[in-house]
Amino acid sequence: MKIAVIGTGYVGLVTGVCLSEIGHEVTCVDVDPNKIDMLRKGNSPIYEEGLEELLQKNLEKQRLNFTTSYEEGLANKDFIYLGVGTPQGDDGSADLRFINSACESIAKTIKNDVIVVTKSTVPVGTNEYIKNKINNELVNDVRIEVVSNPEFLRQGTAVYDTFNGDRIVIGSESEEALNLLEEINKPFGIPIVKTNLRSAEMIKYAANAFLATKISFINEIANLSEKLGANIEDVASGIGTDKRIGNSFLNAGIGYGGSCFPKDTNALISIGKNVDFSMPILQSVVEVNKNQRRVIVDKIINRFGGLRGLKIALLGLTFKPDTDDMRESPSIQVSEELVKSGAKVFGYDPVGLENARKILTKDITFVDSIESAINDADCAVILTDWKIIKEYKLEEYKKKLKNPIIFDGRNCFSLEEAKKNGIEYYSIGRPSIKEKK
Repeated sequence: MKIAVIGTGYVGLVTGVCLSEIGHEVTCVDVDPNKIDMLRKGNSPIYEEGLEELLQKNLEKQRLNFTTSYEEGLANKDFIYLGVGTPQGDDGSADLRFINSACESIAKTIKNDVIVVTKSTVPVGTNEYIKNKINNELVNDVRIEVVSNPEFLRQGTAVYDTFNGDRIVIGSESEEALNLLEEINKPFGIPIVKTNLRSAEMIKYAANAFLATKISFINEIANLSEKLGANIEDVASGIGTDKRIGNSFLNAGIGYGGSCFPKDTNALISIGKNVDFSMPILQSVVEVNKNQRRVIVDKIINRFGGLRGLKIALLGLTFKPDTDDMRESPSIQVSEELVKSGAKVFGYDPVGLENARKILTKDITFVDSIESAINDADCAVILTDWKIIKEYKLEEYKKKLKNPIIFDGRNCFSLEEAKKNGIEYYSIGRPSIKEKK
């Protein structure tokens, strides 16, 4: 199939590269000339495991192209995928300005019948709006159909998820369009769920909102467990073996971040408001997650009292491991609180330093190794469970820290390991290993 993908962010670029990998001819369109120049040279502007290798491979096979020209990118295409961003507006709703811009360009440019496939996460009813907008602004006498095909990719494992997902959801009012999308996706070998347009749109929001709910739920139980002397790891294991609950997304920590969960939960709440329907469960999910960022800061303040003049090492700055994405990362709020309290903050991340410098407070000193961050620091604070951080030896913390104190927002180490190495250790939802009096 001949496919155009509009947008080369996380969704658009991963979609385009992976569609080319299964044999389709793909042209990705983006208005940013610098990004397109990078991509033509085989360099990915985002960090995703395995993405750059597939990008280079399919460029060489001439199945993958990049352009800033809509005329070139959309010419003679059978399908046009929308992979543009839908950022959160001030009121929590999805901002559709990039969708609108893409629709206008499609309407002005296409000269043959096409199927528009929406990968972007959009509010329920948006695909009908997309179809009407394009039809109302068409320059040439052509026919379009619209299909909702939401993505369910985890940042950091997006390429893996594309080839190993649980399901592919496609929704349309056109049976012909559904069948053609099914053919496009068959090489992935993943079960396909067919629905109408609005159901497909709702599935995306409902899935992310449910996962966000599991995270906030286990964090709330973790905070209570800590006060009552229970261990959240045992609790999570005990409830997770129940097949009705499942053991995924039951890792206690300092809350979710990234581009999906915060945006999609707020957008779903906003969608409810638009039809006069309140969503108190999701409102609580958002509130619990916001407060969870403060938990690790409170632990530090309770241990030291005043933080003025203390050197604190922040380990892991991205919202999760295996990505350079800083959007809604807990490190943003945590670093701001620590700096406000007078601490000297040294930040380390194996991949995200460049983006962290753009987003985090300028009062942070950024370093390029764990050793540089923790050397002579009063304590270490783990915010992202990168493999390099989890595998860093506890005896090295003891050697290099001024005080062998770790605040672990991701429960990277066992309590037994911390105790054995003489580390004063504070984690989430587990008993603390405190200093010996």
